[in-house]
Amino acid sequence: MKSLADLSVVVLLCLFVSTSFADTPSSFSAAKAIAKREVFFDERAVRQGDLYCGCRWDWVGRSGGRVDARSCGYQTRAQQTRAERIEWEHIVPAWVFGHQRQCWQNGGRRNCVMNDPVFRAMEADLFNLYPSVGEVNGDRSNFQYAMVGRAPAQYGACTSKVNFQQRVAEPRDEVKGLVARIHFYMYDRYGLSMSRQQQQLLMAWSRQYPVSEWEREWSDRTARVMGHNNPFVMGERSWTLGHRPTRDGVVSSVPAVRHEPAAGSTGGIIGNRNSKVYHLPSGCPSYDQVAARNQVHFESETAALAAGFRKAGNCSD
Repeated sequence: MKSLADLSVVVLLCLFVSTSFADTPSSFSAAKAIAKREVFFDERAVRQGDLYCGCRWDWVGRSGGRVDARSCGYQTRAQQTRAERIEWEHIVPAWVFGHQRQCWQNGGRRNCVMNDPVFRAMEADLFNLYPSVGEVNGDRSNFQYAMVGRAPAQYGACTSKVNFQQRVAEPRDEVKGLVARIHFYMYDRYGLSMSRQQQQLLMAWSRQYPVSEWEREWSDRTARVMGHNNPFVMGERSWTLGHRPTRDGVVSSVPAVRHEPAAGSTGGIIGNRNSKVYHLPSGCPSYDQVAARNQVHFESETAALAAGFRKAGNCSD
């Protein structure tokens, strides 16, 4: 028979297990409020500045904020209302990870939120959320990150850039390593497919901009809520070309449609929704040339063919 002391230990352990991760968010709306309360709650966090411009802000309401433009020399490009408020940026856009889920093909984001637990987990993953100036958040849209090159300043002293014609965005240097390691985390944890070109860019950024003291602290704060860390920040995991995702976060009873990868593949197959042509990661020269807005992702040629796509004519056999 257990002693009173033993029972006390059991009770304390049960209380710890039941409350340690009680705040893990189950929706995007909840995630924003929890991120404010548990991660970006103090002056140290605000002092690091928002994602894209390094602006400080004052918290307003449940999860919003008011940008201090003078703290970063921000100048409005076109949208004054959004320029004045803090919004929550999905570093890997919901449009991007959603398009790799079957739920999106069957009804868009609303259908994914309603019917796909894995999508909801991705949408609410605190590691993928960071405060940003609303105008830049809106301008970035669902564009991939890239090197934009020399361009006129769009937001005053803010050095992040958006190329609307090419549909790409380049974040300020101070967060390039951070956004790279968040991409690695999201693509690894949820089994997403990344183009070779995007992998090479993010790998370069991760090497050039190593983990800072603040990034580690931010990751630690987030891990205390999420119940797991980002192994790419902690140095427990590294990304190389052709990385095979662990899929640690894919625990859904409504999984994505999966097929065996095509022979020789090192990542997902990309289809062009306009031309109905698909490209393999290996042997197809145009694999990295499909505009993000036109991309449809498949995990096998069988899936692409079943959806009415044909293989690109310039692919080697």
